[in-house]
This record gives sequence, structure tokens and C-alpha cells, in this order.
Amino acid sequence: MTVLQNVSTWDADEIVALYRAGGWWKEEWTPEGIAPLVAGSFCFIVATEGERAVGMGRAISDGCSDAYLQDIVVLPACRGRGIGAAILEALVAFCRERGLTWIGLIAQPGTIPFYEREGFAVMEGHIPMLLEEYHAHDR
Repeated sequence: MTVLQNVSTWDADEIVALYRAGGWWKEEWTPEGIAPLVAGSFCFIVATEGERAVGMGRAISDGCSDAYLQDIVVLPACRGRGIGAAILEALVAFCRERGLTWIGLIAQPGTIPFYEREGFAVMEGHIPMLLEEYHAHDR
């Protein structure tokens, strides 16, 4: 059985494993950065099966006007069972319960149908942007 928890702390190694599963972990990062990342999120959902984290997602917000959802990932062996949708729904519910109505995210290639099924729509005419220097070392 999968259990969802809104947490303010979690085992750094498990979170790193989830970031790796999403292809987002950079080897120059350290697990010491996980504690402030989790604690500083508006909402941080961890999906567990038994004692093991199998998925996560988080919301970033000032708690007043809008929220951005990010880092939603499920371990590959656990995908296709509705865990990602449950994490997304929990994040949206948390934000809505606090009066937030603008809830957005940046969808990775190939994930748009998943988010559309969950009620999100492409923002026509809008393009996500990232500060150039962030990716300069990836070239």
C-alpha cells in the first residue's frame, strides 16, 4: 500500500535516489542540501511503500498568490500505478486548501498528457526561461 505524507524532513539518501530516478541529480551537489530543500518547500510530499520512499513532489509558494509544482517523480519500478497522480493531487489539494488558485509547473518532454489528464493545460504563448549561467557548465 502506498502512503502519502507531507513532510518537513526526510532521509537525504532516499531523496537523492528519487532525484537520480528523475534524471535531475547533479554529481556536484551534496546530500547536505536536501534538508533545507525539504524544509523550505511550501509542501513536500513523499510517497512510501513500507519503509521505502517510492515517489515525491513539492510545491514552492509564498502562500499568498500562486504556487509552482516541481520535482514530481516516482521510482521507475513503481510507475504506472497512479502514484505520480496521487502526489500531484495531494500537492494541488494542499495549495487549494490554502486559497491558492494559480498553480503551475514546467512539464518535461513527454509528460504533457499526464498533466493534462490531471487538469493542467499548456500556457499558449508562454515560454519557460532559465537564467543562462545555470546551464553554462552543461555545454
